[in-house]
Amino acid sequence: MGGRRRRRMGYGQRRRAGALLAGMVVVLFAAVFIGVRPPSTGSPPIGGGTKTPGDHQARKSAPRKEPYEAISPPGGAALPSNDQLARKVLRMESVPLTWRTSGDGGHVMERSVPLGRTLHAGARDTSGGPLESHRLVMYYGSPLSDQMGILGEYHPKEMMRRLKAQARAYSKADPRHPAIPVVELISSVAQRDPGPGGLYVSRLDPKVIRRYATLAKENHALLMLDVQPGRDSVMDEVKALAPFLKLPYVELAIDTEYHVEPGEVPGRDLGSVDGSEIEQAVRYVDHLVRRNDLPAKVVLVHQFQSGVVRNVGLVRPTRHVEVVLNADGFGVPRDKLAKYRMLVRNRPVQYGGFKLFYRQDRPLFSPTEVVRMDPAPAVVDYQ
Repeated sequence: MGGRRRRRMGYGQRRRAGALLAGMVVVLFAAVFIGVRPPSTGSPPIGGGTKTPGDHQARKSAPRKEPYEAISPPGGAALPSNDQLARKVLRMESVPLTWRTSGDGGHVMERSVPLGRTLHAGARDTSGGPLESHRLVMYYGSPLSDQMGILGEYHPKEMMRRLKAQARAYSKADPRHPAIPVVELISSVAQRDPGPGGLYVSRLDPKVIRRYATLAKENHALLMLDVQPGRDSVMDEVKALAPFLKLPYVELAIDTEYHVEPGEVPGRDLGSVDGSEIEQAVRYVDHLVRRNDLPAKVVLVHQFQSGVVRNVGLVRPTRHVEVVLNADGFGVPRDKLAKYRMLVRNRPVQYGGFKLFYRQDRPLFSPTEVVRMDPAPAVVDYQ
């Protein structure tokens, strides 16, 4: 009797223990199931919901939408592969050309880079910036004067219409580098009057800069702010533009010939900038890009003649800034090409730029002639 009671009590205890164990399994199964269920397709809960480990990586690897839109070439034209026009253009130079004899006894022109390439021989670009696969076509000037470039000759909307048409011509001449329209606005103007600060420079009203920044943004173009430092330092003029350089569609240009020493006057005395000052500006722009999570930017350096940029070897592009040396000045084709060879091709920092003047250049280079230069200019600037 006592034995059967003890056996029944043992059986009851085992049954209760089994029920408890089964309940624990159900709870654990439910917890695991809830923890791995796929996310709801509806709205997340207030507060953002639970983040998965891959959320940050997904956002980080998502492609960035660029602030510009290149002008598509009409009709899908392609850059021809023959060198005939390139030879015709470069024969106008006043410096000797380099030729080699081909296997069939003919002569082939030696180029520093293949036809149509914009990146200098030996240079690299890992920035993901606009020049990696595009060309910048720019209109230069100030809306305050019709003597300083196209921006002062036309109403902003008409200017933009003409700029887009000019960019489209370059996209047609070289579809491999579709052109981005760019407004190059002189934001600080060197002057012969010392002004209140005695620095021989006048800064453009920020309201005017904002107006052109809005114009560029609305047209999916870029705005390049040009500084003519006068007797001020390059960095003082660049830092004054920081609020605008923090915008994703604003770039920087430095007009080196207008940076003069004490006792000199811009426009009367030819100025110059040391490469260390330009390098400091490049590093500052790089800092702004990284600090504000911006797309890579362009720093363009105008050169009127040899000597206006001293110690150019100190200027280096970064992972966030592309650097362009721009050959400035008007003249006949052979002189302009010789200047481009001297100031750009023979000083391979990264990219080259070429300035054209609608009125003073006779004849004016066509887009097809420009894109066949060596190296092909990544920036073409019109005044």
